[in-house]
Amino acid sequence: MTLRRFFGGSPAPSQAPTPQPASAPSDTETVRRIVGELESLPPDRARHLAGFAYILGRAANSDMVITNGETALMEKIVMDHGGIPEAEAVLVVEIAKQQERLFGGTEDYLVTRQWTENATLEERLALLRCCFLIDAVDDTITAEESAVLNEIGNELLLDSATIAKIRGEFTDRYAVVQAMRAENHPGG
Repeated sequence: MTLRRFFGGSPAPSQAPTPQPASAPSDTETVRRIVGELESLPPDRARHLAGFAYILGRAANSDMVITNGETALMEKIVMDHGGIPEAEAVLVVEIAKQQERLFGGTEDYLVTRQWTENATLEERLALLRCCFLIDAVDDTITAEESAVLNEIGNELLLDSATIAKIRGEFTDRYAVVQAMRAENHPGG
């Protein structure tokens, strides 16, 4: 793979373009870029995985920092969810993280809503749970992370009771809960 292709530039005139999976006209630039790296998958599956990885990156970047722990967990989740080799998962996650950092403000809602249109309820629930896992990887979910997780849940068209149920699985990881427990049990 050339750097030109990775960064979205045109191939040199002497190079023939590499065949890309067909993108849907409604795909955002973020999804098109990640889909381009998933040549071995059928186009619909590649598009699904691209959106999935991007939304994980959105959760990881909710506090404006994507840690090594978050990255490693994203790679494992993408490998498991996508059934793709580790090298491909690493590349997909890296592109998703970069796209989130560069275009997060404008792409977050668009990518999440587009992904939701073709996802089953089970896939939407699994994705939100994975987003919680990403933000809880350091054993703490901050207020900023919580706000983004709620936005993602709403954009995945999950009702508030469902979001609250998943949030409840991570109660002990919320910074505010940890602070209250520490205040009630000083020194231990």
